[in-house]
Amino acid sequence: MTEEAYSHPGDDRSIEFANHSGMTMLDFGLCMAIRAALAQGSDNGFQTIQYIFDQDYRYSGATELVTFIDNHDMPRFQSLNPDPAMLKVAIALIMTARGIPCIYYGTEQYLHNDTDGGNDPYNRPMMEKWDTETETYRYIRLLSGLRRLNPAISMGSHWQKYLTPDVYCYVRRYRDSVCFVALNRGGEVTLPEVDTELPDGEHTCVVTRNKYEIKDGKIYDLRIEERGVIVLSRVGERIKGQTLVRVQLNGVHTQLGETIVVTGDCPELGNWDISKAYPLEYINSNTWFAEIPFDESAGNLISYKYAMWREGRSPLRENLVNRRWVIAKEGTVKWRDTWASGRES
Repeated sequence: MTEEAYSHPGDDRSIEFANHSGMTMLDFGLCMAIRAALAQGSDNGFQTIQYIFDQDYRYSGATELVTFIDNHDMPRFQSLNPDPAMLKVAIALIMTARGIPCIYYGTEQYLHNDTDGGNDPYNRPMMEKWDTETETYRYIRLLSGLRRLNPAISMGSHWQKYLTPDVYCYVRRYRDSVCFVALNRGGEVTLPEVDTELPDGEHTCVVTRNKYEIKDGKIYDLRIEERGVIVLSRVGERIKGQTLVRVQLNGVHTQLGETIVVTGDCPELGNWDISKAYPLEYINSNTWFAEIPFDESAGNLISYKYAMWREGRSPLRENLVNRRWVIAKEGTVKWRDTWASGRES
């Protein structure tokens, strides 16, 4: 990981470094948007945050950016806004949004020193206690556990479902795992309806234990309390195999009805039968991803390439020699590939 000072998805140099250095990067763009929206009360609020997520396609690996709300070089979040309820909203956002969350030490203790605006060195006071009963500690513990359980949060796509300056609802999705999040920086509000993508029935909020009824994938008359947080989770079946390959493909542009698959000379990839190829998940317009279990071919050299399924048309295969990889005997590995221009099958 690198600390590219004040990186931003609108900065071409930041994007180039993130995509070609081989390191992940601190997501200053998202950090500054969260601070503006939730700590400083900007007029655009959550729309400022969504604008950053809308730029994720510029990165080769937006899900691996390191997300944060403050660090050792800036005033702590609570030096900008001492309201612990607003800190809770910010924590819930980075713990359920794409990226790898990084919590600055003492945040769970509401640690801050506002001398001279709370800037360096006053953002680094000594910790006098370690209280595991604070509400923020509880939120971090609960949402950390949720991240481990639900792969939609660590690996999935991000879908905006409701957005105003004060209210933000979104869904994280990976395969059949789903996480629905509703955040409110303003006063109590009721939404007539909001799509959750969750299966119908009763679902319990991870953080409040309140129960919500889903009908036709939606919650009707959703009441969100002042500075409220609602997190509903459905964990699907996890991928299991002797070796897991996390496949990430960048640089392919698809239209509605088009799907990316991996085909290859092994049973896990369909033995070159494209009808049995392994499908990838859409993450954003630059990234497709999947976990592929390898058992029979673990430890073997395989050949593979990507193809595009197109409804009503012949598949489009990469126009290049086969890619080759020795599958590890066990463990988890990652393929990072870029789509080669396609040709009709």
